[in-house]
Amino acid sequence: MAYSVTHALARVQGTLLPVLDIIDQRVDDARVPTWSTTRGWTEFLLTLDPEQLERCEALGFGEVAPTLAGVPASLMALAEAVRELSVLPALETSPLLHDDEDFRGVTWRKRQQLQTLLGALPRLVTHAHRVVDVGAGSGHFTRLSARHFARESLGLERNPERVARAHARAQSEAKGGTHAAAQFAVIDAISEPLSLRDDDLAIGLHACGELGDTLVRAVADSGADLALVSCCLQKIKAPERRGLSRAAGPFTLRKDTLGLSNLTSQAVGIEASIEHTMRAREARYALRLLLLARGLEIEPGAEMQGINRRRAHAGLADIAQRSLEQRGLPRASEDELAARGRDAALHFHSVRRLSLPRNMLARAVELAVILDRAACLEEHGYEVRVATLFERAVTPRNISLFASRDGTRLPSVRAVGT
Repeated sequence: MAYSVTHALARVQGTLLPVLDIIDQRVDDARVPTWSTTRGWTEFLLTLDPEQLERCEALGFGEVAPTLAGVPASLMALAEAVRELSVLPALETSPLLHDDEDFRGVTWRKRQQLQTLLGALPRLVTHAHRVVDVGAGSGHFTRLSARHFARESLGLERNPERVARAHARAQSEAKGGTHAAAQFAVIDAISEPLSLRDDDLAIGLHACGELGDTLVRAVADSGADLALVSCCLQKIKAPERRGLSRAAGPFTLRKDTLGLSNLTSQAVGIEASIEHTMRAREARYALRLLLLARGLEIEPGAEMQGINRRRAHAGLADIAQRSLEQRGLPRASEDELAARGRDAALHFHSVRRLSLPRNMLARAVELAVILDRAACLEEHGYEVRVATLFERAVTPRNISLFASRDGTRLPSVRAVGT
């Protein structure tokens, strides 16, 4: 049976609507959230033993729930629903191989993403006069596209310094070669018109938040083809995201709720082990306690504002001094750090357990946005593919949206996966 975007969107919305109170109420401290109390889940969650907790965090509660004893019926039903709707087809792609020099300065994960996306594009590129990489960043995809496909390739990026570096590298590599250099332009695609043409292939490789919606609208208006992988859905200006499609109806998701989609569960962390990831989250929790003790009003998740989230792996002392310095506050004493560390160690185990049901809904939130974008394009006469593109070990943000008004240009799907 073919994958139906509108059916999948209806299933996702039908799953999320009864549990909006869960995704809208973060677990920021050891207090039991209202949604857990009203549903009778608290005792079960707080009595999970450490081994069960670690399995749930590594594999996802939805996957582990069937192996656990005493799961409340309503929680089990939710886990089953989330598990079923998260099953997606996988896109057919033959990753392209390039010389190591092509990937100088590119991380292993980024290299895998570039090779896999390039390998999925041959049918679409054949009919494209120009490849437009929106949110081009350092310009790696734009540069490799120009070289491999021998097409005009334009990278659009709002950061002038990145554009200058990307342009210089592309010009240097093109000297003496047989391919034209990739071109780059400084454009804030969210506030400036993209001016796509109907013979363009628009690319958004991990286009963040509002940029993804902007790109979908521009494609729908222009008739261009699209290959989009979404990321960081919470990066929007408005307090909530409204649907693009008629199929989505009045369904909305709050900005902070969209941030839930960044969470992932897997046995081996993307950037660090699960153990180290949990230590980093405990350090963030301790930082929140420290700022609250200083009398600051901290919005959920705002304790790391202005600090790269990866810094939390360095521990409380590091992120506390950075956070306090940014806020113009005195440095934390050793006694203060020790006290907040003890408080976090005492209560964070409850936070972890109580967070499991909400974290389980991350993939459903992500799908609600991606399927709405796909439905919008279908309503504008497009045929679409919504499928996983990358292995989760490469990136958990692996759901792709390919679209064309000529369905024969789209890559096929090869299997069912998550």
